[in-house]
Amino acid sequence: MAMFSRESLEERERRTLAPYALFAGDTRGRRHDEPQDPLRTDFQRDRDRVIHSTAFRRLEYKTQVFVYHEGDYYRTRLTHSIEVSQIARSMAATLGLNGDFVEALALAHDLGHPPFGHAGGAVLQARMARHGGFEHNVQGLRIVDRLENRYPGFRGLNLTFELREAILKHGPAAAAGGLLEFLPERPPFIETRLVDAADSIAYCHHDIDDGLRSGILDQEQLAASVPLVGSCQAEARRAWPRADARQLRMTTINNVVKRSIADLVATSAERLVEAAPGSAEEARQRGGLISFSEDMARRQAELQEYLLHNFYRHHRVVRMMDKAQRLLGALFDAYTGRPELLPPLFQGWAEEEGVPRTVCDYIAGMTDRYAEQDYRKLFDPSERA
Repeated sequence: MAMFSRESLEERERRTLAPYALFAGDTRGRRHDEPQDPLRTDFQRDRDRVIHSTAFRRLEYKTQVFVYHEGDYYRTRLTHSIEVSQIARSMAATLGLNGDFVEALALAHDLGHPPFGHAGGAVLQARMARHGGFEHNVQGLRIVDRLENRYPGFRGLNLTFELREAILKHGPAAAAGGLLEFLPERPPFIETRLVDAADSIAYCHHDIDDGLRSGILDQEQLAASVPLVGSCQAEARRAWPRADARQLRMTTINNVVKRSIADLVATSAERLVEAAPGSAEEARQRGGLISFSEDMARRQAELQEYLLHNFYRHHRVVRMMDKAQRLLGALFDAYTGRPELLPPLFQGWAEEEGVPRTVCDYIAGMTDRYAEQDYRKLFDPSERA
């Protein structure tokens, strides 16, 4: 039986990955010295630490679009992260990028999101405007660097420098401002760009599914209004003329996802061949290497615009988010006004971090249902504290 040591896995990366990929053996290391794992590369170890973290488990009850009690079948932050991981890892394998790093980032990229999705983030941004601000990527870095409490030798998860930087610089608005350790002027790694693209593919297309399941979106109207969806639905009908409505919906969405991935991989591969970067550092300095074709980028923009106006701004979604914002705002004001209401652990934390930042950390770490329970405990006289 063959056994592969960390060293042999690192060597296999060098033999099989593209020269512009990140290599685990070249990591800048961790903030706190630790013996290396004998069987896992550093990026594999990062991934495993993310999976076993408290913050990762909490994603199960954090909103993607619908609050958890709206239905069992809608996406949560956890299922979204898993879908992003699957898409990103598949694309990484095709493009010769580091799949372990991509998987670790995909699973970690939403750790900093507060309850109730972007609505919750807007509340914390407003309340923290005079206290250092709130941004979910920065919060994600705080979680993996400071707030996770699992190991006796250090705070946080002690992840590699590369993954910590990628958590911070994930997304269209890379949030490295003020954190000079990560050199804000340096673009994200190419693997980070790939996870950004996978994130966009995942959320646009599973939001179609959730929107149709909820009845907020109408399949025929969507297909008539969005050319990408319309052509994918026509393709599904031609291939499966006897499919029922549910099968047609799922096959249409699968076609949209597959077409999006195929376009991104083909376009990115062509640009990588043309640019021929010789290292991960050179690849990160070259913009636009991971991208859709112009035609697909336009089609994706049309889909996102349709979802914005017909799904995210639908009165049912807006009502849910409005209630969530009022709930979180009331919690923040109550706890900052009377810090003694905080659990004892966070009262001690407030002496070190200050009250507003501590309250922000406490609320950002809540799940949707915990925030609702906490609200009732504070404001409902019939609820036991």
